[in-house]
Amino acid sequence: MTTKHAPAPFPGSNNVAKMQASSTLAAMQAAEALRAQGANVVDFGAGEPDFDTPDNIKRAAEAAMRAGKTKYTSTGGTRELQQAIIDFYARTFGATYEHNEVMATSGGKQAIFNAVVSLINPGDEVLMAKPYWVTFPEVVVFAGGVPVFIETEETGFVLSADQVERAITPRTKLIILNSPCNPSGRVIPPAEFQRIVELLTERGVYVITDECYLRFVYPPAQIFSAASLSAEVRGRMCIAGSFSKTYAMTGWRIGYALAPRDWTREMLKVQGHSTSNPNSIAQSAAVEALNGPQDSVAAMLAEYTARRAWLVKALKEIPRLKCDEPEGAFYAFPSVRECLGGEVSTSADFAARLLSEEQTVVTDGAAFGAEGYLRISYATSMEQLQEGAARIKRFVERLNS
Repeated sequence: MTTKHAPAPFPGSNNVAKMQASSTLAAMQAAEALRAQGANVVDFGAGEPDFDTPDNIKRAAEAAMRAGKTKYTSTGGTRELQQAIIDFYARTFGATYEHNEVMATSGGKQAIFNAVVSLINPGDEVLMAKPYWVTFPEVVVFAGGVPVFIETEETGFVLSADQVERAITPRTKLIILNSPCNPSGRVIPPAEFQRIVELLTERGVYVITDECYLRFVYPPAQIFSAASLSAEVRGRMCIAGSFSKTYAMTGWRIGYALAPRDWTREMLKVQGHSTSNPNSIAQSAAVEALNGPQDSVAAMLAEYTARRAWLVKALKEIPRLKCDEPEGAFYAFPSVRECLGGEVSTSADFAARLLSEEQTVVTDGAAFGAEGYLRISYATSMEQLQEGAARIKRFVERLNS
């Protein structure tokens, strides 16, 4: 008779063991599980446009397939896509880049991953402002670096050069900037952004700037890209970009990086041994996205503008909730601290109870380094916004009764 033994623990990587699972993906999975049970779910968790990919982009993908563009490409993408990215930044921001300073990636997330792991050594410190996108610290941990968080609540979650200067130490090698910010939607004013980057250049600190939400900025805030800064400042800078939000192409998994040629060369090594080239068909679609009509971007921004105005007003009318107006992206980031207490003592408790009692999905702010806040995506229909806001109000009223 054989004796059964419990399987040995998985001897996994220590670096990976230190990483936390993505809370935004967890929120998405929670929504999917409830829908599978037949629940009427309001999903404010998704960080993806509810619009369809524009038809001209789909047609370009279809044409690429019919033309046989279904093979491997160069690791950093086709020459055509590289040129389209270069041309976009030249005509929009007056920036000059060469082909050896641009590469296509499998989404903006891979651009950030490539940039971090090709630069950071164990023990290097990496600055990032709170609240931060959930992936930033986890990639740094994977690379053996040390995330160092800059508190920005006192400035309304808008990073300043003074805050950055106080955070720099002799071990600081990199900062990751994100404006418009996920999750807060706040935008660093261009003049302040320039001050931050010039300070970092003087101190010899490298910069990754995540421009995922570049085009979604609401007047009077201004669209700004770090590409518009001087070539000297850009000598230590990597811009990570994405087609996912701007062109409603989340599932196409296509992004890019713009960086000095030496940094790009190292990122190409990382990508060459991980994913190799991005999807060839998505690359052709991305060329059309940049070179074709931009009407869809303006239409999405107009719709987000209306949704933002309605949602922020509705949240402010809920007792004990506080919500600043975001200048970019498509998230509201209300504080629920005044609602907490007893069995609902954290924002995670709030999100879990809201899900179980009102079938409404939000993302806990603690996952972004901001306990007591919630991320609410308004990349959904006005009808869903109205229903979800009513559910949140009902839930808060029960907590406060």
